[in-house]
Amino acid sequence: MSDDRRSDDHHSDAVDAGKPFAGRSLLILIGGGIAAYKVLELIRRAKDRGFSVRAILTKAATEFVTPLSVASLSGEKAFTDLFSLTDEADIGHIALSRSSDLVVVAPATADLLAKLANGHADDLASTALLATDKPVLVAPAMNPRMWAHPATVRNTDTLRGDGVHFVGPNSGAMAERGESGLGRMAEPHEILTAIEALLAPAPLLLARDGAGGGRLTLLPLAGKRVLVTSGPTHEPIDPVRYIANRSSGKQGHAIAAAAAAAGAEVILVSGPVNLPDPPGVKVRRVTTARDMLAAVLANLPVDIAIFAAAVADWRTAEEADAKIKKGGGPMPQFSLVENPDILATVSKGSPRPPLVIGFAAETDMVLEHARAKLARKGCDWIVANDVSKETGVMGGASNTVHLISADGIENWPTLDKTEVARRLIARAAAYLANEENAPAV
Repeated sequence: MSDDRRSDDHHSDAVDAGKPFAGRSLLILIGGGIAAYKVLELIRRAKDRGFSVRAILTKAATEFVTPLSVASLSGEKAFTDLFSLTDEADIGHIALSRSSDLVVVAPATADLLAKLANGHADDLASTALLATDKPVLVAPAMNPRMWAHPATVRNTDTLRGDGVHFVGPNSGAMAERGESGLGRMAEPHEILTAIEALLAPAPLLLARDGAGGGRLTLLPLAGKRVLVTSGPTHEPIDPVRYIANRSSGKQGHAIAAAAAAAGAEVILVSGPVNLPDPPGVKVRRVTTARDMLAAVLANLPVDIAIFAAAVADWRTAEEADAKIKKGGGPMPQFSLVENPDILATVSKGSPRPPLVIGFAAETDMVLEHARAKLARKGCDWIVANDVSKETGVMGGASNTVHLISADGIENWPTLDKTEVARRLIARAAAYLANEENAPAV
């Protein structure tokens, strides 16, 4: 297929509302790691969202996935050889690297990151990376010791300084037996969320229909500001000890990513977490509840405020200047004071966001406690979930939530936290649209 024909296909007059990224294209560079098999799922998901996809496989990648399987899913030839005269005559590595809206490297091995950081170009993938003038998103995947190696740290710092975007890596078990830690490639849905956040900073529009109607915005939160809190807070007892809640921040970070993918300007106020920043999101890092409140208030007004952070309810009245020693003396006595109530402060303050959403993490009587919290805090919605030990929610990948509002309770099935985030953002966008379109009283 020629470039001219492909361009015509991508910019047709009719855009499928079910494929909001029709007309946008990706170049995926597949590195030589066992996580390469996950890229097949990424390609499928990207095609479902309307993206056109071309792919380059490194020589090592072909040991894990075949060019035929990649080509079958993408609907395009998979490229492997820098010196293929047929490919060079058709489009060339320069045109290939610049004909897409975004270049995605997955899995981004330590070797590929090193090549990109240092300007090496000895195969088709690295040459395309060096020749591209388009944004680059990398999804690192490697052994935890390789990820933590000073050389990799230097390379990733260089790439971030060059404007390269990162998604992941995640923490978990490695392919090597007995190995675990930070280095797993982000899951396909996480990479797709990052892709959409990078390529959807402004509204995507449908073409006019045959009746000459208006245009429809496909990104429901385009032009809106969304604030999300995430993670725990740490309330110091002394220089080495603190009071905290068991929160990984996964749900809050997923919500921030979903809001960015929906076109919003997103401010994420995050307590201490071991998670990468969601792409396209402004992150404000804080430690204590008082820090978090100050950061929240400093970033108002917003259209939606979502308080997913697990804020510590109490702190010590006084913080010790030196480490408190044990043994040989009386047990230390701590006087606790309440931390500020961030959700209630925003819900009852001014300027109040049009939609304020709180979270209720409960271990018993989940719905009863959540209803009481909704009334007490003055927010619009409460997302309630059971975080008792046997559920595995704290730090886990899935969640079972109940959306509670003045209109009643929606019981959602157990979902991946990313899907919980997508659904919540979709509901929030619909709420805002209904409020804005409601007739004046």
